[in-house]
This record gives sequence, structure tokens and C-alpha cells, in this order.
Amino acid sequence: MASPSLLLSRRDLDFLLHQWLDAEELTRRPRYAEHSRETYDAVLDLSEQIATRHFAPHNKKNDQEEPRFDGERVHTVPEVKQGLEAFAKADLLAAAMDEELGGMQLPHMVTTACFSWFQAANVGTSAYLFLTLGNARLLCAHGSAEQIDTYARPMLAGRFFGTMCLSEPQAGSSLADVTTRAEPREDGSHRLFGSKMWISAGDHELAENIVHLVLARIPGGPPGVKGLSLFIVPKHLVGPDGTVGERNDVVTAGLNHKMGYRGTTNALLNFGEGAHRPGGEPGAVGHLVGEPHRGLAYMFHMMNGARIGVGAGAMALGYTGYLKSLDYARQRPQGRPLPAKDATAAKDATTPQVPIIEHADVRRMLLAQKSYVEGALALLLYCSRLVDEQETAESEEERAHARLLLDVLTPIAKSWPSQWCLEANNLAIQVHGGYGYTREYDVEQHYRDNRLNPIHEGTHGIQALDLLGRKAVMDGGAGLAALGVTIEATAERAASEGGEAAELGATLRESWERATKVTARLWGTGDPPVALANASVYLEAVGHTVVAWIWLGQFLATSGHDDAFHRGKRQAARYFFRHELPRTGPQFALLESLDTTTLETEPDWF
Repeated sequence: MASPSLLLSRRDLDFLLHQWLDAEELTRRPRYAEHSRETYDAVLDLSEQIATRHFAPHNKKNDQEEPRFDGERVHTVPEVKQGLEAFAKADLLAAAMDEELGGMQLPHMVTTACFSWFQAANVGTSAYLFLTLGNARLLCAHGSAEQIDTYARPMLAGRFFGTMCLSEPQAGSSLADVTTRAEPREDGSHRLFGSKMWISAGDHELAENIVHLVLARIPGGPPGVKGLSLFIVPKHLVGPDGTVGERNDVVTAGLNHKMGYRGTTNALLNFGEGAHRPGGEPGAVGHLVGEPHRGLAYMFHMMNGARIGVGAGAMALGYTGYLKSLDYARQRPQGRPLPAKDATAAKDATTPQVPIIEHADVRRMLLAQKSYVEGALALLLYCSRLVDEQETAESEEERAHARLLLDVLTPIAKSWPSQWCLEANNLAIQVHGGYGYTREYDVEQHYRDNRLNPIHEGTHGIQALDLLGRKAVMDGGAGLAALGVTIEATAERAASEGGEAAELGATLRESWERATKVTARLWGTGDPPVALANASVYLEAVGHTVVAWIWLGQFLATSGHDDAFHRGKRQAARYFFRHELPRTGPQFALLESLDTTTLETEPDWF
């Protein structure tokens, strides 16, 4: 019998998809009618196999031999292209897409589980696929039929790869300050001039073409974000028959060298500097997506999916680190147990050493990791289920409810795993002791890779402002109210079950009531700077409350099962409620006090 994977737990995935979220129920809907538990299992099996054989083996090499720019071309290790080709050959890029686009029409919940295998195996290589899929989905939602045929279909086939180009050297996350301009031409195209910074997968030789989605300004448009338009800017122009043609005026000025995700190129790109002259003139040829000045709205279609995807990547890195530290703790002998009767008595040095998992503090670190990574995986699969609900639920009321929930949960789904699964990586290193920070073991790389995720796709602080400043109050608080109704339904189920479940449900209800009162208290000031001064504390407290709710749902799903797996689930839930949820008490108290320490601190006091 093969050893369990150290990438993810298939047993956990099956539990979440089938015992908790009832993935088979989706097959009763027309979009998923061709699927069954068997097709779900088959694609999950295939994903695990490809990730294990074609992604995991070069993860360290990807890190140690990062992409190199010779002034003309970007070079990556050959295994990257081989892995990407194996993924594309399996038609996994289009797994959730419409059949008419070559897709399998799998539920998003299932494809999220599938892609997690690749993120756990090799986050550097899987990032090329992640960005390509987001790009293609945006074009399928907002592009013209011609744009879909010319750019999206080749991306879904794995022939072209994609990027998103928002940030600029002087702008960072402040998109109102983007200056890249797009000058109209008589043939309906535009010529782009400007620079884009931090562009993941921005240049490489891994595909026939790279499709950049670029935010830029058409002259005469309104200032700020309302003046941004979205353009397709391919590395190579594409002919009417789909052939890849001459080089566009997009060049790499250099690569950024990062502490993690080293296998993913990260470029400073110059558009329109005249290094190439397509059609005999300088300027990068771009094609407008949708209507002028609606670029940021379109880009959010990609960014919101990317935020959940970043959370999934953080979870996957935390999960594989947890499994590797668990495996190490089971095998590493060190020390002897304390005498049962007298803790001050000397240990018997003549007895064999015990595996370190026998020590309570090691089990504490493992339980913490388990509660973080399994809680994050469950949260992300739940959010993916909401994507399925908003697209396929029978009634408009159900679809609207799913949209509200997804809106309010997205900043949490991005930031909570990015913070706490990074902490899981920290604990995985600690479990390994001195070996943990050596390169012979994987966990130090997982930590470095994961440290980028609190910054990717909007920093922790930006997600906090989004949650408290927008999502908590949008439509008169409808999103937060929808989440409250859903949490209350879980608490009611727990109350009906009685016993320990009822006790956990009552604790959750108290925490959520505190969260809603704090939200009202903050906005009752009528003073947005005061309300938002501690938004990051709010995100962390509400995030922990949400994950407690997720754990209660898992606890309830174990009912009637008493094997080691289900006992472990219940114990992780207990750990989260006893050790983690109490963190929110002081956080909510700070928020209720309307503390203004940060606001009152002058810049010259540092």
C-alpha cells in the first residue's frame, strides 16, 4: 500500500467535498449533470498523480535555480515547461469552463480541490497556470467573441499563457495613480506606452505567446480609477488565422529576485519604448476589452478569483508543511516522557528515546497547524461552492444570497490563510528543530514561498479595509447579515444535536454577536478614519470567528463516526475553540474602545 501523500490529505478532501459539502448534490443541476462521484474522484486522482510526478520533483530546483534574464530572453529550468505541458495535456486548464470552450464543466469546488495539489507540489510552477486561468476567465466573461477565439481558447489549451498588469513603479497598489497611456489608432487598436512592475509570469519561453491584460488610460478619460481601461497586449501579435506573428513592443527591463515563489518570473515590463516596431511604429499594440473606462471593474473579475486563489496557495503551502512536520515528528526519536507520578524525578536514560510526537508541546504545534490548514482548506472549498451556487442555484434568491456571502468572505478567504497558514509553516520549522531551517528539508522553502502571500493580490491591510470599509456595510450591511444568518443556522444545528456540539455552537453565537455589535460601534462614530484605524484587527477577529464557524460545520459532519480520522477532526475543532477563538476577545475589546493610538502617532515620532 502506497504511503499517504505529503502534499495534501486526500482523506480530508473527500471528507470536505462529500461528507460536509455534499458535492454530489451538484450533479442534479443541468450544468453538472454529466458528472458523478466517480468523475470527481477520477479528476482528483489525475491531479494528484500529475502534481506528484511532474511538479513536486523540481520544486527545490525551481527555488535554487531561479529564472535568469540574459538581456534578450528569460531562461527557466526545463522541468517547468515539462510540468506545464503535462497539465495542459490533461485538459485541466479548462476543467471548470463551458463545454463549448473545450471545458469539462466541473464544479468550481472540485477544480479548487484539484488545483490545490499543484499549489502544494510546486507553487512557483503552478503560478503560470493560475494566472493564465484567471486571464482566460476574464476574457470569456468580458471579451468579444473574436477576443475569446484569438486569446482565451489558446490559453485554455495551454498554448498561450497570461498575466495581469496593474502595478507600476510609482503606483504600487494605488491604482488611481496608474499612468500607462493607450493612444487610439484608426483601425480600432491602441498603442500603449508605460511601465508595469511586479508582473508575475511577465516573461518566459514556456508557451507560444504571453497575453498581458493591462490597465491603462485613454487620453481624455476621467482621472483616478474611473479613467482606467483594460487592454489585451500580446507579447507576439496574432494573425486573423490564429498564427503567432511579429514581436509586439513589450520588453523586459529586468527580473525581480524574491525570497519565495522563485520559480515564477517576476518582471518589470516596458510598453512602447520602441525596441520593437510592430507595423513599422513604436508602441505596444493593445486591444480594448469591453467599454472604455471600465477596466478596473473587469479586472476585479480576475482579481477576486485571484484573491481566493492566493488564499488557496497559502493553504496548500501550509498544508504540505504540516504533513511533512507530522511525518518528521512521528519518525524523529528524541527525549523521554516525563515520569507519570513525579514530574521532578529524573528520566531513565537507559530507556529508548520516544518519537517527538509523544511530547505535549510538539502535539500542541501539530494541532495548531492542523486547525489552521484544515480550517483554511474547508473555508476555501466553501467559497468555491458559493461560486457554484451563484452560477447554478435554482432560484435568483439563492444565487443572490451566494453572491452576498462570497463578497463578504473573499477578503477573509485571501488574508486568513495567508496569515495563519504562514504561521503553520513557522510551526513546521519549529517541529523540525535545527533541521527545519536547513535547505535539506522542505519546510524552510515553504515558509519563504508563503511569506509572499500576505502581500499578493492586495495586502493584509487592503483586505481589512475592503472587509470593514466596504463589504461589512455594503447594501446597508446585507452581506454581513447574510453571513450572520448562515452562521446562526449552523449554531441552531449544533444546538439540536446537543452535548458538546451545542456548547461549541453557543460559544460561536456569542463571538458572532460580539462581531456584529463591534461593527455597529465602529460605524456609529460617523468618523471613517476612527472606524478604519484598526481594520486589520477587525479582519483578524472576524476571520477567526468565521473559521470557528467552519470548524463547527466540520465537527457536525463527523457525527456518527468514531475512527481516528473523525476523532482528529473533532479534536482540531476543540483546539480551535479553546486556544484560537479566545484571541478575539481582546481584539473586539480594543475595537469597541475606538482606540486611536495609531491615528494619534505622528510620523516624526518614529
